[in-house]
Amino acid sequence: MSDDHDRLEARRRRARFRSWHRGTREADLILGPFADEAAAGLTVPELDQYEALLEEADADVLGWVTGGTSVPAAFDTPLLRRIAARSRGNAD
Repeated sequence: MSDDHDRLEARRRRARFRSWHRGTREADLILGPFADEAAAGLTVPELDQYEALLEEADADVLGWVTGGTSVPAAFDTPLLRRIAARSRGNAD
């Protein structure tokens, strides 16, 4: 395996772990299963977006995913829409 591939896989593993170990159980239950299903297939730009999302506060992420608060332009992406759809049981 190449170093680039190894680094990418390490990032994906870290993202999965972080998705299950948030500050709130609600965020764990939304982001954890999404990461389990999707992390292996995320492109580098999508992984960049997902890692940025993981840096945000749980309350903000939950509001965006559930539609309770408006999504900032920086996070209004197809990736966040996939997470939101999955959390509502409408996974593509």
